[in-house]
Parts: sequence; structure tokens; C-alpha cells
Amino acid sequence: MSESPEHPELAAGYGKPPHASRFRPGQSGNPNGRPRNRRTSLPHDTVVGQMVTISEGGIKRRVTAAEAFILHLTRKGLAGDSAAARASLEAIAAARARRGPSDLYDPLVVIRTSFGVGTALKALRMAVKKWPQDKSRVRWELEPWIVEAALSRLGKRQLTPAEQREVWNNTRTPHKVKWPEWWVVS
Repeated sequence: MSESPEHPELAAGYGKPPHASRFRPGQSGNPNGRPRNRRTSLPHDTVVGQMVTISEGGIKRRVTAAEAFILHLTRKGLAGDSAAARASLEAIAAARARRGPSDLYDPLVVIRTSFGVGTALKALRMAVKKWPQDKSRVRWELEPWIVEAALSRLGKRQLTPAEQREVWNNTRTPHKVKWPEWWVVS
């Protein structure tokens, strides 16, 4: 419809729909509205409740996605990421606030084991027992991180080639160790 001099409000064109199809004053453009029971947020409870497999020090275990997320944030926070540390502490505080009064304390679990150097090495993941069934060949192999830590404590002292060979032969994965500059055995 073109603009007529006696009815300028009836004009139609770009940004001016025909008069018959315009919304009436007080009439909604969506008379039925949004459908009921429509999900308006992400299903966080479903996602964080799922079980995932994580690997810590080569040992795999299954935890909830929420626990894996908290562990990841905590690890980043301990590595120096202050934002991750803050987020981890806030998440832990929120989890504690959601606990009921009976859940304030975790139950005490006592595990009796025989104690020896081998038990400590295994529990602290410092070494792995190699060939435990063969009494003639059984031995402990040190993890690379503990070898690096021990070498860093030597200070200016350097090991002899014979001592270096002994350390090399008793390291589980010697190619993964960051050896000092003075190291000659490989």
C-alpha cells in the first residue's frame, strides 16, 4: 500500500509492515509465550555426577567428574596458578557448606600393614618392585622424580662414574630423568 495523503499512518515499506498485520497496542508478539518445563540451564548435576577415570602417578582410578575437577584445580593451584587456587578453595568451601551436620567429619579408616622400607617406597610412589615373584632377580627401581630430587640435594658434590652407573641401573626409566650437566653415564 502506498502512502496516501489523507492516511500517512497506513504507509507500508521497509520497517513498516502493512497496517493489517501490525501488532495491536498491548498485544504480545508471542501470545503463547515460552513453552513450560523448558530447560533453561545446563544439566550440571548430571555432568558432575558422572564417573571418569583419572591417572595419578601411573595408577588409574575412577572418581566423579566433580572430584576430578577439584583435583585438577588443586593441582594447578599448588603449581602456582593463583586463580585456580582461589577457585579450588571456593569449591571446597561450597562443598563443606552443603554438607549436613552428620557429614562434618569423614570416618576414620585404619589399615594395618606390615611396615618396612618397601612398604614406604611403594606407598609414597618412590620406587617399583621389579620381578617380585623371582627371588633371584627381585629388586626396587627408583622413580625418575626421586632420582632428580636426590641429585639436586648433592649440591656441588658429583658422583663418580661407578656411582652414576649404579644410579642409572636402579632407575626405573632413566631416559625420563633430567640428569645434571656433569653426568657422564648413559
